[in-house]
Amino acid sequence: MDTNNASAGRIRRTVDGLIVAEMFLLQATIESATAIGDGLSTLGRQITSGDDSGNAPADSISQTLQRIADEAIEPYTCRLKYLLDTDNTSN
Repeated sequence: MDTNNASAGRIRRTVDGLIVAEMFLLQATIESATAIGDGLSTLGRQITSGDDSGNAPADSISQTLQRIADEAIEPYTCRLKYLLDTDNTSN
């Protein structure tokens, strides 16, 4: 009977972990989509209004695109690190 209880406990922890991971993925996707939308708005304003800083337009657009990419990936990396840290402490 103890083997059945241990197996049921492992299955339950696995399912709980999967549910948490899916919720984190959903949250990260929403945050990432928001970051991409905000970044595209910034990029659109930057393209239509021009750049007053005197930099080459391609440089400022490149910097904006890099910032958008960084902000879009951050929610995923943050949650993945948390999940990995949680998994390592539970073992």
